[in-house]
Amino acid sequence: MQIETLQSTASNEVKSYLRVATISSKTALCYVYVGANQNSLSLLQDNFKSGFSVSDLEAAKRLLSSDENHVVDAIILDTPYDEKSVKAFYYFLKNRSLDSIPVIYNESFLKGASELQYEFIDDVIDLTNWQFDFYNKISFLKKSKSYILTTNKRHLEDEPKRSVIKRIIDVILASMFIILLLPVFLIIALAIKIESRGPIFYNANRAGRGFRIFKFFKFRTMEVNADKKVEALAHLNQYGADNISARFFKISNDPRITKVGRFLRNTSLDELPQLFNVLKGDMSLVGNRPLPLYEAATLTTNEFVERFMAPAGITGLWQIKKRGKTEMSVDERIELDISYARRSNLMYDFWIMAKTPAALFQKTDV
Repeated sequence: MQIETLQSTASNEVKSYLRVATISSKTALCYVYVGANQNSLSLLQDNFKSGFSVSDLEAAKRLLSSDENHVVDAIILDTPYDEKSVKAFYYFLKNRSLDSIPVIYNESFLKGASELQYEFIDDVIDLTNWQFDFYNKISFLKKSKSYILTTNKRHLEDEPKRSVIKRIIDVILASMFIILLLPVFLIIALAIKIESRGPIFYNANRAGRGFRIFKFFKFRTMEVNADKKVEALAHLNQYGADNISARFFKISNDPRITKVGRFLRNTSLDELPQLFNVLKGDMSLVGNRPLPLYEAATLTTNEFVERFMAPAGITGLWQIKKRGKTEMSVDERIELDISYARRSNLMYDFWIMAKTPAALFQKTDV
């Protein structure tokens, strides 16, 4: 491995950053690492052909503004989260036409950060426990960002009417449902609080359209800290016990689910708070289910990219065709998601919504 110190000048002050050259037969990509964690940097050096290491976002700006022709495939942030600085960095990239470069944050620095951050970053990963292929991850994010940017540029020409109508329908129906179901919200909240200690609502990061990350709302149906027991229960996963190849996680008769939670799941009432996600614009009434990040991380290859081209939704093809059925395979679920992404239109959405009531009550505890 070779480490070369390069110089850049800003405001008559000499600044430095490290250029790191690594030998890799697998990942011929270049990164910019912002941080000072040697373990994280070693991980990147082992997985990338080359890269740059800088201490903060201002140094990253100077690097990306330099006259040298740096072909950067990913920017990885490994510093304490500061909303103002990240927002400024986002607009710096946009103003310099560098917004197609994926920006990835180390998960450990996002705990407790506000929700606004997700507008300015493209993915969240755990650099202390990374088990996947960086090449697939970054190639997917680049393709996804390119699709979103291209779609935004042609939005006024290609599909303004359909997008606007879909959004109007989402807002009107979600608002009506929230008002009508307010007594149900209160009863469910009281039942959850009486049965077990902990929050009424469960929220976590989810990956939606274009792999956009947002805070996802549900009524809490599991015991507190249930997410931490996923690894211990991996052998019960109905999609397969292999943590590397299994792309979804769901088990029958999950021991983490509370009694009230089991009723809420079997009647789909736990999904009601997602109506607020619809109002915020994170989700649509109809689309593909937004995935937990540990599931989404296993789908970042070109063959699955279409799955993330559809909006995240409360209901969709998976719900009306296979929800609650244990015989569904990983490939079958992905095929349903891709099928919806390819065929998505307003009439198709109305057909799915018409079929949804019959799928609300599931017969198995999965």
